[in-house]
Amino acid sequence: MKSKRRSFANSPFWTALMTVVCVIYLYPIFMVFMNSLKVETAITTSGAFTLPTADTFAGLSNYANAIGAKGFLVSFGYTAFITVSSVVLILICCSMCAWYITRVNSAASKVMYYLCVFSMVVPFQMVMFTLSSLADKLRLNTPWNICIIYLGFGAGLAVFMFTGFMKTIPVEIEEAAMIDGCNPIQTYFKVVFPILRPTMVSVGILEAMWVWNDYLLPTLVLDIKKYRTISMLIQYFRGSYGRVEMGPMMACIMLTIFPIVVVYLLGQKHIIKGVVAGAVKG
Repeated sequence: MKSKRRSFANSPFWTALMTVVCVIYLYPIFMVFMNSLKVETAITTSGAFTLPTADTFAGLSNYANAIGAKGFLVSFGYTAFITVSSVVLILICCSMCAWYITRVNSAASKVMYYLCVFSMVVPFQMVMFTLSSLADKLRLNTPWNICIIYLGFGAGLAVFMFTGFMKTIPVEIEEAAMIDGCNPIQTYFKVVFPILRPTMVSVGILEAMWVWNDYLLPTLVLDIKKYRTISMLIQYFRGSYGRVEMGPMMACIMLTIFPIVVVYLLGQKHIIKGVVAGAVKG
């Protein structure tokens, strides 16, 4: 059985196929990067699928214009704050919820778990108009508290993964902590929380990628005239007289992609560990 798996993994056919798939996925990002280095006329007249030449190469001027554009740094700050606050809230609240579901064997905990799992299959389009109205009534339409909405939508995956991993933690460890005088809160933060590190990292990266790149939810909830995330800013990226400046826009897209790609590359090995521990074991 192991020999078959090794031969499958080392097969030249599958290696070539996966290489082609990777190239297909990376090609759009590569073309955006190439266009971010070209002058405006080279993108609009010469074609967006040509490589920059000595005459069309713009250097880093497009990136300087993108960073210097009105609202870029503010939008970047809004996006970073929303992402960090939402991920922290999801990690703490959902891990606590999973701990309760795993350790309290009752009908209420089982219903709570299945509701969280069911929320993953509910399309966002079914609730987006009701959500927009409810967010306005509850004053959740600012970058400072939109994290509560992200907590609701991100809880399904997070609780599912945390619950699967929590089942592998021996109850005797927590009982020993309680015998030593720890209350439930101390037991969670001093014993359970450190053990959850692999799943914490994987859930945090997956949720951060979702929140950082999200466009639809902030557009529906936030006031576009007051608050714009990076994704929203790209949509409304305009130069003088309302003209779309393709070069700075491409540079803005690359500046948006870069941070989350770095975060993913730094934690990609933890994603595999956390997904396997949270979805297979137990």
